[in-house]
Amino acid sequence: MKCSVKTFGITRDIAGAKEVVVELPEGSTVADFKNELFSRFPRLSTLTSLFIAVNQSYAEDGQVLNEEDEIALIPPVAGG
Repeated sequence: MKCSVKTFGITRDIAGAKEVVVELPEGSTVADFKNELFSRFPRLSTLTSLFIAVNQSYAEDGQVLNEEDEIALIPPVAGG
């Protein structure tokens, strides 16, 4: 299945695009997605507080993904 992934902030800088497509087998989980993503963009794995959102909700590693899911990379937020 092909998953479209929206990027923001530093994740967009690292990926080099507003949206990337990650191809995964049917039944893949968020953990599988992260492994594939980190193999394509190793710098993403160095972000200490990177969150994955699926359909506008934070996702756990065990969540199963579907091709129509909206996936977003939520980068670390700084400020004060």
